[in-house]
Amino acid sequence: MRIDIPEAKKRVYEMTIPIRWGDMDAMGHLNNASYFRFLETARIDWFHSLGTVPRPEGEGMVIVNAFCNFYRQLEYPGDVLIRMYVSDPGRTTFESWATMARTDAPDVICAAGGATTIWVDVVKQKALPLPDWLRAIVS
Repeated sequence: MRIDIPEAKKRVYEMTIPIRWGDMDAMGHLNNASYFRFLETARIDWFHSLGTVPRPEGEGMVIVNAFCNFYRQLEYPGDVLIRMYVSDPGRTTFESWATMARTDAPDVICAAGGATTIWVDVVKQKALPLPDWLRAIVS
């Protein structure tokens, strides 16, 4: 199943991650699990840039699903440019999206993924309304 990134979205973050030799699989390209790890790294780095870090107490963001569409192989050596987007804020959730391209070909999307992100009380494991400051960012 392929999930397409919507046209209506807001860019909120970007970062570059080097491809390491150990990220490769036996076929000589970035291992599928590494794509998800790169997406996670960008998402967590974005959270940190907002001043909200994952922690086992208090409130914060968690994801309730994740997907990745693979279009072109990423291979060592190289650097991956990840651009993060958001859309569709709800009462407790918003959609986060990301594209992955090589830095030497930034307009050629090699993979794209996303996740539904929810604001929660971590201890109670209950969804909470998005804080106003976060709603302003994701709207």
